[in-house]
Amino acid sequence: MIKRTLEKEKVTDEILIAQFQQGDVDAFDILVRRYKDQLLNYVYRFVGNRIDAEDIVQETFLRVYKNKHYYKEIAKFSTWVYTIAGNLAKTELRRRKRRKVFSVSNFVNDERDFDIPDMNRNPEKEVDGSIKDDFIQKAIEKLPSKFKEVILLRDVQGFAYEEISQILNIPLGTVKSRVNRGRLKLQEDLKFLLETEPYTNG
Repeated sequence: MIKRTLEKEKVTDEILIAQFQQGDVDAFDILVRRYKDQLLNYVYRFVGNRIDAEDIVQETFLRVYKNKHYYKEIAKFSTWVYTIAGNLAKTELRRRKRRKVFSVSNFVNDERDFDIPDMNRNPEKEVDGSIKDDFIQKAIEKLPSKFKEVILLRDVQGFAYEEISQILNIPLGTVKSRVNRGRLKLQEDLKFLLETEPYTNG
């Protein structure tokens, strides 16, 4: 059983979802382990609240589970799951606006444990980096949704422009334009940080 699970860990997402479609629940569990942390990071930065992000990621995997047969291998599994999570995150933001409870400062009081660890940490550098990251997160929070989603997918999650185009169902040129405009908006808000550390993601 352990050997079988280890062998599954090596296969592609697309093979795993195909196995899950055939009733293999172990394959679904592996997909959850592969994607839950990166989805949580993406959604958390999108909505700015840890509890909401956890709920959205849970709902994302629930929809994958219930709608597994809707997945067709015309797109990567990552494209499908990020599309679901992104749509749920945007729905949450619209709900907040309707209820007028959205605040760009929500994330300040949240416990933060989704950052990639710095292997060369020292206390002074860590505090400085944390403060800068908070300013960047606040600037991302202020972006209009259409710019926020492309910045998160490109510069935080590292997706190629082509896959972002598929996830958001918008033309490739629109993706590139929104990334550039989103970065310009961030640079404007973060001018005081850019004097020493430019925002230059590729």
